[in-house]
Amino acid sequence: MNKEQIAEKVKDLLCTNLGIDRDMLTNEIYLFGDEIGLDSIDSLEIIAAVDEEFGVSLTGVGKEPFYSVDTLTDYIAEHQ
Repeated sequence: MNKEQIAEKVKDLLCTNLGIDRDMLTNEIYLFGDEIGLDSIDSLEIIAAVDEEFGVSLTGVGKEPFYSVDTLTDYIAEHQ
C-alpha cells in the first residue's frame, strides 16, 4: 500500500470513527487543537483503529505521529 492509499484510509477512519467532516480533513490540518479539536479520548480511538486496520501499534509512541493525516501516514508506512 502506498502513502496516498494509506492517507485515504486514515481519513476514512477519522471520518467514520470520530465523525470528522471529510471536507475539513486535509492531509496537513492539525488534528488536535482549534482546527479539528480532537482530544486524548479521540487519540485512543485512533490508536485502536490504526492497529485494527493496518496492524501498526501506536501504543506508547510520542505525540508526533498524531499531528496530522500526513504524520499518521508516515508513521504507518514506516512501521508496516
